[in-house]
Amino acid sequence: MLIESQPDLQFVGAAYDGEAAIALAREARPDVMLMDIRMPLLDGIEATARILDATNKPDSDISERSPDDCATSQDAQPKVIMLTTFQRDEAVVRAIRAGADGFIMKDTTPEFVLASIRTVYAGHSVIAPSDTADIIRAQTSQRHREPAAESISALSAREKEVFLLAARGLSNADIAQTAYISEATVKSHIRSILAKLSLTSRVQIVAHAYENGLLR
Repeated sequence: MLIESQPDLQFVGAAYDGEAAIALAREARPDVMLMDIRMPLLDGIEATARILDATNKPDSDISERSPDDCATSQDAQPKVIMLTTFQRDEAVVRAIRAGADGFIMKDTTPEFVLASIRTVYAGHSVIAPSDTADIIRAQTSQRHREPAAESISALSAREKEVFLLAARGLSNADIAQTAYISEATVKSHIRSILAKLSLTSRVQIVAHAYENGLLR
């Protein structure tokens, strides 16, 4: 009812477990999905990973999967907003790694739900990279990791610089000022970084950096 009350939004379906969510992604091809972290049969994190992994695979790889496991590669990749009861839960970190574009609390206001849908559809995250860094730092602070420089070896020297600045939660404007480049150039580098590292969002840049010991 909330979504259908908006002239620019259309409700295309609901799923009550993770496996049904995967089928819904394949059949309805939604632009945005609100995904509960905890669902029966298959949790929302694994469902998100399968949906997004499928849309990033070439057709030859997809054909080897069961149609019940994932959406087809022709489907546009949906933006996924996770519904959670505790934003600093370890499950939130897992969801970031899976490719979630944002998080909202289950008790948030209807207005914020609508704003979140429009925000991720526009290509932004509903959780700031700086907040993401705090969450992931809290979850990885007890683990000592040797820096894995090879994890970003595909990047150029300038892209590595932008990667590390983005991983620290800096905005495009802050990165541009720090690296002495334009915001347009920052955006271009971010797009290239995401493509080369097979990441889906800026929040995954943060996760990638911490998981590979590139930030402390």
